Amino acid sequence: MSNPLISFLNRYQSFSVKEEQQIGAAFKPRPLKEGEELSEPGNICRELFFIVDGVLRIVIRNEKGNEVTHYFLKENQFCTILNSFHNQVPAEECIQAACNATVFCISRTALLKLYEEVPALQRLIDQITQQALIDKINTRNAYLGQDSANRYRLFLAKQADIALRVSLTDAASYLGITPQSLSRIRRQH
Repeated sequence: MSNPLISFLNRYQSFSVKEEQQIGAAFKPRPLKEGEELSEPGNICRELFFIVDGVLRIVIRNEKGNEVTHYFLKENQFCTILNSFHNQVPAEECIQAACNATVFCISRTALLKLYEEVPALQRLIDQITQQALIDKINTRNAYLGQDSANRYRLFLAKQADIALRVSLTDAASYLGITPQSLSRIRRQH
């Protein structure tokens, strides 16, 4: 059976069989239940995740204590709290499974060791992460200045595969509207 992480990486760059084995051995599979947290606010994020199946969300608690979804990530994407992971500082956000999911995870320590063994991997992951950040900014910017109905339409247009798999509550918090308003908007479409 092929490794989904290796298949994904090979889309961008070829690795030797030995390098593929090193990468495959370094990332460990972890099944997740909906709502399970992979990192907690106030802690340092010490792992990088590759999403094999499912949807993860980046969440922060607002001043009222409510969870606000900053972003969703899906299959074939890397996920971590970048500032916390790279600078080893406590994160304000957490990573949570938005539905049942499977990820491959690697600790920061193991990743740095793997980068020494397979230097091309660091350049590739950095490039993929940088492009993902640009995509995230463009997606979030598209919602700015839009009313709730248009934000929902954009969500369906730009992230339909995610919209169909996450809860109404999570989608509403991502779009900055109440679940009741989102429910009403959905009925009208």
